[in-house]
Amino acid sequence: MNLIVLAIILLCAPFAFSNVIHFQPEGVHLSYGDNIHDIVVTWNTKNDTQESIVEYGIGRLTLKAEGYSTLFIDGGKRKNSQYIHRVLLKNLEPKSRYVYHCGSKNGWSNLFFINTAPNVSAEWSPNFVLYGDMGNENAQSLARLQEETQNGLYDAVLHVGDFAYDMDTNNAHVGDEFMRQIQGVAAYVPYMTVAGNHEEKYNFSNYRARFTMPGGTEGLWYSFNVGPVHFIAIDTEAYYFMNYGLKQLVKQFSWLEQDLKEANRPEIRQKRPWIVTFGHRPMYCSNANADDCTNHQSLVRVGLPFLNWFGLEELFYRYKVDLELWAHEHSYERLWPMYNFQVYNGSYEKPYTNYKAPVHIVTGSAGCKEGREKFIPHRPHWSAFRSSDYGYTRMKAFNRTHLYLEQVSDDKQGATLDHIWLIKDNTFPKYEDV
Repeated sequence: MNLIVLAIILLCAPFAFSNVIHFQPEGVHLSYGDNIHDIVVTWNTKNDTQESIVEYGIGRLTLKAEGYSTLFIDGGKRKNSQYIHRVLLKNLEPKSRYVYHCGSKNGWSNLFFINTAPNVSAEWSPNFVLYGDMGNENAQSLARLQEETQNGLYDAVLHVGDFAYDMDTNNAHVGDEFMRQIQGVAAYVPYMTVAGNHEEKYNFSNYRARFTMPGGTEGLWYSFNVGPVHFIAIDTEAYYFMNYGLKQLVKQFSWLEQDLKEANRPEIRQKRPWIVTFGHRPMYCSNANADDCTNHQSLVRVGLPFLNWFGLEELFYRYKVDLELWAHEHSYERLWPMYNFQVYNGSYEKPYTNYKAPVHIVTGSAGCKEGREKFIPHRPHWSAFRSSDYGYTRMKAFNRTHLYLEQVSDDKQGATLDHIWLIKDNTFPKYEDV
């Protein structure tokens, strides 16, 4: 009889706890607003708190900003619901450390801090950390990222798609846990994201609901400026999920060309000479699998089959993009400057000085339950360096002419595996006409 009673209790427990009122903020994370001195604070609560508040200030919680919440209902069988809260902190004082917490009269988050950018942002030398494909399980790089972020090593994060593996799993509880996990990074610096293939379920709703990116496209594509860098986030999934993506693809491509034209206006490019794109699925890779980047005519590179519409390689080359960041492959790979499978090094001795085509880096090895990615045995002529170690990429924009990147191995206790300097004498890279 006791075993029967115990079994009934265990079966009923999830339903009993699902009715518990929960007002505590969880999954606190930051992102840029319309500029780097506007910061959006996003978090979730299980129940409706009737208000969304951030108390903040330099040293003390002397200021208050109010925002709004939206109800998010997961597409799983249980239709689990939660409230996503967003508050904009406008016109923060440059080069200052703010403390903040978020919540409502019903409950507050822990106290966090953020260091704001200097006033003359184009003269700033910001530090970034870049990675994709980090899961709820086997997130091997996460502890090191948490420690380095809270020690002030980074000014912003670029997470290049694939979160939690997957955020919709177990009626979105895996997504909830993942947002709690990354809070140790994302609550201290802007956490800028793009969607990957693992976000596809229920029309990418878990991704679109949870993250707050600029531009009004629910984080699918957008651009922002940090120091001397113009970043462009692109939605590669529109090329692969046609039931969701064809209209998105048309809109994105039109927007993208206009954004690149604006970024290349001489007075703009002189002020902000680096153009860096990031999207989940790469154009090129040398991994030993059947992913699209192993094909000669990858969709992101050349566009839709037969028509060759909306291909990104020619567009990025024409508008002189300096650096293209990708993920999806659970590995790290640095390419020589290249266009259409041809290498365009600056010179034999200094390939990345006055390079003559964009540089590609694939950085999808932060750690997830799918493990590492193998490479084909013979490295192609266009691939400069590759590694299957778990890790992530650091980037520092020193000034208008020098950009530094290095790959960190978590397997080797934070050792640097690879590094390059992108150096250019002119604002516009000297790419040949095609």
